[in-house]
Amino acid sequence: MRIGEICTTHTIVCKRDETVQGAALLMRKNHVGDLIVIDQSNGERQPVGIVTDRDIVISVIALGLDPTSLLVGDIMSDDLLTCTDADDVYETIERMRLRGIRRVPVVDAHGGLAGIVSADDLLGFLAEEIGELARIAPHQQSQEKRARH
Repeated sequence: MRIGEICTTHTIVCKRDETVQGAALLMRKNHVGDLIVIDQSNGERQPVGIVTDRDIVISVIALGLDPTSLLVGDIMSDDLLTCTDADDVYETIERMRLRGIRRVPVVDAHGGLAGIVSADDLLGFLAEEIGELARIAPHQQSQEKRARH
């Protein structure tokens, strides 16, 4: 299965020059724990970073810094792991595991933002796969009963 089939396509974004407080308000308003930081180029929203509620707590609040005077670009994670909407789910899981990353922006063939995939999205997908696997034995048993009668 491809990432594009399970990713969340409605992503909340901001630019690097957004204040940290503005980013926190966007998260609160949209009930999300992260924002994809984008640059706009040729009409494409290109992901350049990500900022999470945890980044805000650890990098700003815990240090007693003023969230109105800091910009998202100052605290965002810019060593960004992305995947394409055509990437394989299992390969993406492995890349996330190796980097210890829970959320990955998904880009299209032109590098434009297409969505985001999270560990929760992947857990949901895997739970469905395991559920399908669990139904094999009962189905096999009913097939055997029919064949013997």
